[in-house]
Amino acid sequence: MVEKDCNMDKLENNEIEAKKSKTKMKGNFFNEWIVPIFAAVAIAFLINKFLVYNVYIPSESMVPTLNIGDKLFVTRIYNLDKIHRGDIIVFYSDELHETVIKRAIGLPGDHIEVKDGVVSVNGEELKEDYVKNKDYSSETNGTFDVPEGKYFFLGDNRPRSNDARRWINPYIDSSDIKGKAEVKFWPLKDFEMLK
Repeated sequence: MVEKDCNMDKLENNEIEAKKSKTKMKGNFFNEWIVPIFAAVAIAFLINKFLVYNVYIPSESMVPTLNIGDKLFVTRIYNLDKIHRGDIIVFYSDELHETVIKRAIGLPGDHIEVKDGVVSVNGEELKEDYVKNKDYSSETNGTFDVPEGKYFFLGDNRPRSNDARRWINPYIDSSDIKGKAEVKFWPLKDFEMLK
């Protein structure tokens, strides 16, 4: 009888150990897989929402700097003082009703003159090595005075770019600026930091 009780105790202990082991395995699975996956998804969401996101280039307005199908990493802009002339900026255009990517040419208070393919800012001709296709059309000539809190943008492919020279309201409000293009990551062969 004592031996039988001993065997029963061993059996019960084995069952208890097996249950503990199963519970521990479930806890390990949860801690080793579910928690890290959830954390990674949450971190990716927060990074995308507040720091970095990617964009796809749908048009040829920025050729040759950016081509149709290129994909970029863009950092969100929280301090507008960090925008410099020549930066490639993503912004929302109320006039076009879409998010657009162009190069910042005019900052608040700038006087801009576009004449026969040459852009001058505050009386000084811009050195635009990134522009390979100049637009000599007289219909895109003009003089622009950028108001405070506004920005003036042009595409690099001037003859094909629907940009500030052609818009009814050529200025973009600072509240519509979303981010700055930093890295072209697709296609992989064209991977580069953007200037």
